Amino acid sequence: MVDNEAGVLPQEPKKTFDTILVLDFGSQYTHLITRRMRELNIYCEMLPCTQKIADLDFKPKGVILSGGPYSVYEDGAPHADPAVFDLGVPIMGICYGLQEIAYRADNKNVIAGEKREYGHATLNVTKHSGKQEHVDRLFEGLEKDMEVWMSHGDKLGKLPEDFVVVAESGNSPYAGIAHQEKEIYGIQFHPEVTHTKKGTQLLKNFAVSICKAQQNWTMSAFIGKELERIRALVGDKGQVIGAVSGGVDSTVAAKLMKEAIGDRFHAVMVDNGVLRKNEAKEVKEILTKGLGINLTVIDASDRFLDLLKGVKDDPEKKRKIIGNTFIEIFQEKAKEIAEAAHGSDKAGDIEFLLQGTLYPDVIESISFKGPSATIKTHHNVGGLLEGMHLKLIEPLRELFKDEVRELGTQLGIPEDLVWRHPFPGPGLAIRIIGEVTREQVRIAQEADAIFMEEIKKAGLYRQMSQAYAALLPVKAVGVMGDKRVHAQVIALRAVQTTDFMTADVFPFETKFLSKISTRIVNEVDGVCRVLYEITSKPPGTIEME
Repeated sequence: MVDNEAGVLPQEPKKTFDTILVLDFGSQYTHLITRRMRELNIYCEMLPCTQKIADLDFKPKGVILSGGPYSVYEDGAPHADPAVFDLGVPIMGICYGLQEIAYRADNKNVIAGEKREYGHATLNVTKHSGKQEHVDRLFEGLEKDMEVWMSHGDKLGKLPEDFVVVAESGNSPYAGIAHQEKEIYGIQFHPEVTHTKKGTQLLKNFAVSICKAQQNWTMSAFIGKELERIRALVGDKGQVIGAVSGGVDSTVAAKLMKEAIGDRFHAVMVDNGVLRKNEAKEVKEILTKGLGINLTVIDASDRFLDLLKGVKDDPEKKRKIIGNTFIEIFQEKAKEIAEAAHGSDKAGDIEFLLQGTLYPDVIESISFKGPSATIKTHHNVGGLLEGMHLKLIEPLRELFKDEVRELGTQLGIPEDLVWRHPFPGPGLAIRIIGEVTREQVRIAQEADAIFMEEIKKAGLYRQMSQAYAALLPVKAVGVMGDKRVHAQVIALRAVQTTDFMTADVFPFETKFLSKISTRIVNEVDGVCRVLYEITSKPPGTIEME
């Protein structure tokens, strides 16, 4: 059974582990709610606020309504399926989610605030002697005056019927409310952001004390369940072809698949012509000698570069070309392996393709994860070939990067591989702004190699999450060898992040950047200037395209 037209096999943790469901109203912080729950060892999944409850194939232990950029009283504002309130499970609304709860009770409950409230605020927590025990449980164990983070313009103009106030701030007299009979709560602030001190404790109060969710979501527990799932899907004779790149995601996925089905897993790396310098050679040595994975490297660089010729101004087109061509090559290789294997009673047709897709890829690429706009198409999520006949197995699809690294450690993958920086499937094609040519690839490869060499030499590699050199589509004037030159510009980028949904620029010392700039300009023919790109995410993305 598959759960969409691309042939993606369904993931099952929500049916195995107690699950908190987050309904996303488009807040930039929604993914943080999911992360905080996972950090508490509670499985949590995010779906759009428009999710029809009747279509859920599991029953959550509790539901969180996220924040959002809308006003609940405006025409076209998103609203949750009313059936969510009939699930019989605890519900908590955060910011817009609070206003959604109040608006549902009476559309006059929510008003535009006289002044907006953004940033730090002091919350006064109120106790209710004589009320039902659950009323105060959300703030149990927290101090009376609590520092929180606000981000709202609208607020409650009055208290909804059958609710009591459990917290207030200077600008929000109904900053925390609780239903007197039902386990329904609303808070105006954001407990999921680090600026709210004790916010994680509040989320734990909701999930554990109120929803009674078990804290059993661990990678050691996930491994056993996922191995069982893979074996059941593939069967005793089925074979899987795997897309590997040497990055942590595909390496962990490949190791997991090898553990599940052994030699019936065929790892394949496609050299698309836009890899790092010497990448294909190094990855083959790492995976074959280091992990015992049987890896085939296909040199398709000419095929990819010919298809990318002339594509200058449309990064989405680059991603689609690379994603589609990847699938075409894998399907060709799958057919070749299957034909070679016929005649063995241990072999069956190859029906499945392994990919290392992660949860942030899904969130950013698939708009049904929330009403927020699609940021970009990930080659391994939205860039798949229409009519693809291989079914996808994506064992990491519901995991964040830190969970993948923990999974890799549990699987015995060496630390240097587990902590390897991500490298995108489209490779240097999305780090070369403009047309991708063999000459542009050479320049980007050489500059990137110098950058990474110096980072590792300085002992900074583990202090950042991702770093690379990009090639800009402009030329600048320089003076080299007493001559005027008109050459290209390299932009260096390095970021720190825990989940790749948000990221901050890495604070290199100027002296260190100057050293790298000198090396690149002196050693990479065709470059006369080097810049350091300092945009955070948001508003930027980690990759250039």
